[in-house]
Amino acid sequence: MTGLLVVTAVPAEAEAVRAGLTGATVTVLPVGVGPAVAGAATARVLALAEAAGQPYRAVVSAGIAGGFVGRVAVGGTVLADRSVAADLGAESPAGFIPVEDLGMPPELLGGGRVVPADPGLLGALRAALPAATVGTVLTVSTVTGTAESTAALADRHPDAVAEAMEGYGVAVAAAQAGVPFAELRTISNPVGPRDRSSWRMREAFTALTTAAAALR
Repeated sequence: MTGLLVVTAVPAEAEAVRAGLTGATVTVLPVGVGPAVAGAATARVLALAEAAGQPYRAVVSAGIAGGFVGRVAVGGTVLADRSVAADLGAESPAGFIPVEDLGMPPELLGGGRVVPADPGLLGALRAALPAATVGTVLTVSTVTGTAESTAALADRHPDAVAEAMEGYGVAVAAAQAGVPFAELRTISNPVGPRDRSSWRMREAFTALTTAAAALR
């Protein structure tokens, strides 16, 4: 059995994770931006490892994210207790309708919009990162960028602490492969209207390197 697989969206995130893993036997791969490409690429890596007789023992989706104001600070570290496909559903005059409420047969929903983190893996990460904020991490295909959409998203998910673009896709790939999953994020900016002056990319990458030591 091979070790831990850590997938990020972009090479810069992978480099930050590797910087915190000196000497550790961990595979770190940038797999692309968005839930579809991240899920497909992760599924392929897991399938190839299993076919070679060297399956991974766990998968972690890692990278930077936006944080909900008042729930986690910019520069903070987040561990997902579950990853949620926040925009998988339908709009209506009455508001957003989650996909599970659209009358589709359960077998078409796979694991549903919500994939919980593996309790054992999450517990180990919480022990190694006691200052991390634990809560729901939302996966979106369109990054939230207005005050109105931020308020609506926060109201629908009162336990959400961050939003990113890959976690749910990676979580589904891991679930289909029967491999434990967790999501680790560091916060580069507040969720809300796009304001590049409020982004703290350097601090988020530094925090990601520090948090990556927990993946040893």
